[in-house]
Amino acid sequence: MTNHFCFLPFNSLMTNGMVNNSVKTHTDIRSHGWWRWLPPISHPYIYISRLDRPIGWWLLLLPGWWAIALGAPGFTSMVWFMLLFLIGAIVARAAGCIINDMWDRNLDQMVARTSARPLAAGTMSMQQASLFLIALGLTGLLVLVQLPILAVYVGLAATPLVILYPLAKRVTWFPQFVLGLTFSWGVFLGWTAVTNSLPDLSLILIYAGCAAWVFGYDTIYAVQDMDDDKKVGVKSSALALASNIKAGVGAAYCLAVLLIAAGLLLHDPQPVFTGWLGLAAMALHLGNQIRMVRIDDAVLALALFKSNRNAGLWLVAGLMLDRLFVS
Repeated sequence: MTNHFCFLPFNSLMTNGMVNNSVKTHTDIRSHGWWRWLPPISHPYIYISRLDRPIGWWLLLLPGWWAIALGAPGFTSMVWFMLLFLIGAIVARAAGCIINDMWDRNLDQMVARTSARPLAAGTMSMQQASLFLIALGLTGLLVLVQLPILAVYVGLAATPLVILYPLAKRVTWFPQFVLGLTFSWGVFLGWTAVTNSLPDLSLILIYAGCAAWVFGYDTIYAVQDMDDDKKVGVKSSALALASNIKAGVGAAYCLAVLLIAAGLLLHDPQPVFTGWLGLAAMALHLGNQIRMVRIDDAVLALALFKSNRNAGLWLVAGLMLDRLFVS
């Protein structure tokens, strides 16, 4: 995701690991949540791994669930692999956020929304972050070894994309494309996990459609950081598209729906109707986002971005019902 900047000291924002509510500033560190019941020493780990904000792992998880629902031999195995992928998505997203914050810790100090992040604020050292990253990597490995060896190789193949994304926003106006390739990898991994075979053309089309979907929703996300990105020289598709953002996001979403539909049709020329209903509901949801998105409303942009969990879940629900009917 895009990062952004201001010069507020962390001590003015935080007290005992919690955000000081008396400071009125735009920050992505929330002052209240389930983690308030945990010892304050744990809070920097929660913030750096974004466990306080589940939307990221939801969006990482959904493409894998699509492929699992398509390829699982039965309903029971589908549910089992979905649970494994749930754990894996939470861990992988946390690891990706830590890598992102390691790259961006100096830039994050200059952005209001990110200045309170643990590495930028100094409440966590690089050594602590590195050890936490290793622990998450080992946890992810435990999930991977539950999968066929071919799926392990497919999962590890995404590592370069995870590492390269933080660099993409420094060299291209469309880092959202790199994120799309990364967040959509679950399509390949989910399919390989349940079928123990490499994806065919139908899954490649669904992967491409998913990448277009990610490009669209992350462009909407980047709207909230356009002003800061201009100041510090970080590139994004929101800045590149500017006043043409409706057309850009609209094109991405239309391409996403068409490619996913083509993939589903190629996968099964006569699917159970619920899968198509799920895709239709997703398409309507995306159409509403296109209608509402604006470049001058950061609050709306964040709300539209988060709503993509529901868009993806519509397709999950339809494909799961398909699997239930054919089991």
